[in-house]
Amino acid sequence: MTTPPFEVVCEFGRLVPGRGVAALLADGAQVAVFRLLDDSLYALANTDPFTGANVISRGLVGDRGGEPVVVSPLLKQAFSLKTGACLDDEAVSLEVYAVEVVDGQIRVGALSEVKAST
Repeated sequence: MTTPPFEVVCEFGRLVPGRGVAALLADGAQVAVFRLLDDSLYALANTDPFTGANVISRGLVGDRGGEPVVVSPLLKQAFSLKTGACLDDEAVSLEVYAVEVVDGQIRVGALSEVKAST
């Protein structure tokens, strides 16, 4: 089985630090891409697992105990940007995607091997 290619979602400079954007991948998956204040990038599934709404990209970005998180704008659960784990309900997590910058373009690829422990 081959790894799906990375897809360009936008120019790095267009992402506002401390904010997220939604992107639709060719396979129909919605991904939330976040640029933090230190210019690090994270990509998670955009679907809130508690409501089914595609809103994670609109969540508040911050940290909880040093862990970078996004807080869902609906029911306010915090998700680790590194692992996708919900910090408020250990039985729930978001999918994590590989993300990179090549020639100034943000590219999102296959699901990352990083998974929340269950």
